[in-house]
Amino acid sequence: MKTAVIVFPGSNCDRDMAVALEQVTGKAPAMIWHRESELPEGVDFIALPGGFSYGDYLRCGAISARSPIIAAVKAAADRGVRVLGVCNGFQVLTEAGMLPGALMRNATMNFICRDVSLTVANNNSDFTRLYQAGEQVNFPVAHHDGNFNADVDTLDRLEGEGRVAFRYTTPINGAARDIAGILSEKRNVLGMMPHPERMIEPAHGGNDGRRLFEGVLAAL
Repeated sequence: MKTAVIVFPGSNCDRDMAVALEQVTGKAPAMIWHRESELPEGVDFIALPGGFSYGDYLRCGAISARSPIIAAVKAAADRGVRVLGVCNGFQVLTEAGMLPGALMRNATMNFICRDVSLTVANNNSDFTRLYQAGEQVNFPVAHHDGNFNADVDTLDRLEGEGRVAFRYTTPINGAARDIAGILSEKRNVLGMMPHPERMIEPAHGGNDGRRLFEGVLAAL
């Protein structure tokens, strides 16, 4: 599996993502600076990592969503390439129009940084295929603007089409219907606030996140 990690000014989880991908695939990903306009030929998996791109000015992910590389990411997703956006990466995907909804300030107005329990809402995707539907897993979160919201019609459509991938088992940030991660219509793009790349080996306190990457690897 040929992978790439997009790096924005203010990314701080790009190395975490790179280490996770190398451990799972056995090969280091290409690190792509956001000012580039092309992706490596034959890339199978693209990750947009967490952090504070452009200092979260304007809106989280709004400036990065206009970076030159995003056009190439969109084109790759249209071809069926798997794209994962974690935390700030999820915010970028919504701002770029690749996923619906928006990530707003946490209901508590506080930064949340801890492990949380998630429920696998749907395992009908390459990202979730190695989990059981309804299974509870533990991933870390670290965000100030992780409150996913959308209009009722959009939320109903996400539910009806089975595009909610993960939910918070216990509400933590005010997210509509406790949504922690959603899929695109073709299910090849996943945006999520929790960090699977920080839970891939026992030294992290668990390896529930590893199966997300292994699922994509197995599918390819």
